[in-house]
Amino acid sequence: MTQVAEQIAGYDYGTVPRSPVRLDELEQLKQAVGFMGDDPDNLQMASAILVPQAEEMVSAWRKKIGEQPHLLASFVGPDGQPDEGYKAAVKARFVQWVVDICTRPFDEAWLDYQDEIAKRHTPIKKNETDGAETPPVVPLRYLIAFTSVIITTAKDFLAKHGDAPERVDEMHVAWTKAVLLSLSLWSRPYAKESLW
Repeated sequence: MTQVAEQIAGYDYGTVPRSPVRLDELEQLKQAVGFMGDDPDNLQMASAILVPQAEEMVSAWRKKIGEQPHLLASFVGPDGQPDEGYKAAVKARFVQWVVDICTRPFDEAWLDYQDEIAKRHTPIKKNETDGAETPPVVPLRYLIAFTSVIITTAKDFLAKHGDAPERVDEMHVAWTKAVLLSLSLWSRPYAKESLW
């Protein structure tokens, strides 16, 4: 069962600074990823299946992270051990990200929060929200590479509902596009302004 958003430490959707990405740029990104037509409706249908499973999904992803020392390194404190408090706080917000990507409109508030999430992966804000002392950056290469896991495993969770394979495919395509849209926004703080 997912937590109520207001009870998640550091989850401040709707109150973060304005993203430097403009709404017209968001629309261009949506066009580039092909998020149009029936995709919003298909993502909304997927939300009925994925939101109740969001915590299970994130637990599965984090298990994979924990099995790979180079991925787990982003959660390790100065003592060389995983910071369990930090991991727990990040997990709750990761679960909420699944909920948000499925249920929130891709509007200015969503755009602003994607920028906040992005900064929390970089030296700009990593560790700040939770007062942690883990490495100051999640390497971009791992954000990009691990997106494959987030995308591909979602299909199994969608299929659990028992919908026809064609329906599962349509929902999975919408999920894939939404995740890639989010990732494209998360990449911004890693790039020189003229290169993003």
